[in-house]
Amino acid sequence: MKENPGDNRPSTAERLAMYERMLLIRRVEERLGADFKAGKLIAGVHLYSGQEAVGVGVCQHLRDADWIASNHRGHGHFLAKGGDVRAMMAEIHAKVTGVCKGMGGTMHVADLSKGILGANGIVGGGISLICGAAYSQSLQGDGGVSVAFFGDGASTQGVMSEALNLSALWKLPMIFICENNLFSEFSRSDTVVAGRIVDRAGAYGVPGVQVDGNDLDAVWAAASQAVQRARNGEGPSFIEAFTYRMSGHVEAETGFLQGAKYRSEEEVQSWVERDPIQRQMAQLLSTQQATLDQLTDIEARVLAQVEDAVQFAIDSPPPPPEQALQFMFA
Repeated sequence: MKENPGDNRPSTAERLAMYERMLLIRRVEERLGADFKAGKLIAGVHLYSGQEAVGVGVCQHLRDADWIASNHRGHGHFLAKGGDVRAMMAEIHAKVTGVCKGMGGTMHVADLSKGILGANGIVGGGISLICGAAYSQSLQGDGGVSVAFFGDGASTQGVMSEALNLSALWKLPMIFICENNLFSEFSRSDTVVAGRIVDRAGAYGVPGVQVDGNDLDAVWAAASQAVQRARNGEGPSFIEAFTYRMSGHVEAETGFLQGAKYRSEEEVQSWVERDPIQRQMAQLLSTQQATLDQLTDIEARVLAQVEDAVQFAIDSPPPPPEQALQFMFA
């Protein structure tokens, strides 16, 4: 993870590491999408494909001791923060070797050892969790940072106002990351979200910025400034990153949409052409920070990781029946 968030730009080593992490997220999500369609998963999955630059560009600055909370599209955040791909895949397959012992599933992957408070099926649920985590860090005074990832739909939840208010009053080391992918489920954001999302932060005196969420450098730079502010005790920051999900809201959506369309193929294709991974690959090659052979090796390594994780999940046993009543009571 990033040791000096005040640097102006990532080093070549950091850039290659982020490219590999983005590619791992994409290939994992592609495999999950294909396996769901083939009937190999027990539940629908909400994929992060297309938004990888946001999670990776932010988490590159974080340490294991820093906290993040995610949403229902949490595989990408989990892997961006350094979560184990084997444990995540096993969790999605509901196996006892999963990161939550098969009890959480696709929307609740978490790993406290990596500072991952977890994905969340409640829209905006992670915002309040991270507000509490940031308060804890402020009391400890250890320079820790807490980051909430959420979508444009969650920006209209009441908890957003509450968290902005508290974090501003108490100067909490909290960073709000709104991944504005332009849709709240099947509704265009401009039909359900009034005004500019980033302006919500300004009403509470929290500095906010809008960035191209498909531009890794833009996300990295904005996150660098926000993390430095938080570590220095200067309070919260808000980043609205414009991006796009290349997959549907959920991979099971074709079954209940029954042929209905909420976005055109032309629109999707226009965003595919702004693919954050392809943009980063082109930059690495054009600036001679990597050769095509290096990137080919990274691709092969990532594909091997994904295949290993899938096989690990398949070979792992399901949770024992007696586990059903564990982990719920104290």
